[in-house]
Amino acid sequence: MNYLEFEKPLAEVEGKAEELRAMARSNAEMDIEKEAAALDRKAQTMLADLYKDLSPWRKCQVARHPDRPHCSDYIETLFTDYTPLAGDRNFADDQAVMGGLARLNDRPLMVIGHEKGKDTQSRIEKNFGMARPEGYRKAIRLMDLADRFNLPVVTLIDTPGAYPGKGAEERGQSEAIARSTEKCLKIGVPLVSVVIGEGGSGGAVAFATANRVAMLEHSIYSVISPEGCASILWKDAEKMREAAEALRLTAQDLHKLDVIDRIIAEPMGGAQRDPDSTIQSVGVCIDDILTQLSSLSRDELVQDRRTKFLNMGQSGLAA
Repeated sequence: MNYLEFEKPLAEVEGKAEELRAMARSNAEMDIEKEAAALDRKAQTMLADLYKDLSPWRKCQVARHPDRPHCSDYIETLFTDYTPLAGDRNFADDQAVMGGLARLNDRPLMVIGHEKGKDTQSRIEKNFGMARPEGYRKAIRLMDLADRFNLPVVTLIDTPGAYPGKGAEERGQSEAIARSTEKCLKIGVPLVSVVIGEGGSGGAVAFATANRVAMLEHSIYSVISPEGCASILWKDAEKMREAAEALRLTAQDLHKLDVIDRIIAEPMGGAQRDPDSTIQSVGVCIDDILTQLSSLSRDELVQDRRTKFLNMGQSGLAA
């Protein structure tokens, strides 16, 4: 288990319980189960207290936890008959974006998502989930394919933002993001997006301009990272806690603002503590939304999507 900074007291208690059990395994005469059980109860209480009312900055830390399930985990667990599709038919295949044809509960669909990687080598290969222009152009190609064959599209968002490197800019990064966002608005099939970790900037919006947007309880979705915001506004990246508060980037804030439609509950202690149940909860949510959208015609789906985004923020203006 990788512990976050604010979880250090919990790490000590859980570590002590594990030490006792390790001692008992090496010495059969030792009976420490009562002491270990007491430490387990204390750890559960501490865990509940820590996660009872997380600050926005702590939610950022949880959303970035290396042990949270990644896009590849969701695809492997939730979807059957997954057939990966690669390349943008123009420049290259971006490893930060994965996608292909699949089935969810025997419903054929197209799934597209950001993949951050799980270890040092794979994170470098996946560019830490930061897509280049060819990644967005691959997504456009897959959405076109889904639209042609009348398949729903599911997108899984987990990126700190689009890659800002020189090569990406030379190949038209902003144009690719804009065209991906435009394609989301135009396709005549149901489009469901789930923020499973970080939803950063236009790199996330390019996949999340959907009929319905859901977020995991401890995920984040924002126009900029707290560190980037702090660097711009205060000229000090260490002001990220204040920036996280101001950005209203939590699922709870965004649901109140009608930016997202659903919040998917996570296990106590975050998705990293029980990835399987988290993945199943996401699957139930996606299936439920797709069932609701299945009665809409192609024109109604496009209009529903446009209306959702055009009306965003209207309640605030009226107030």
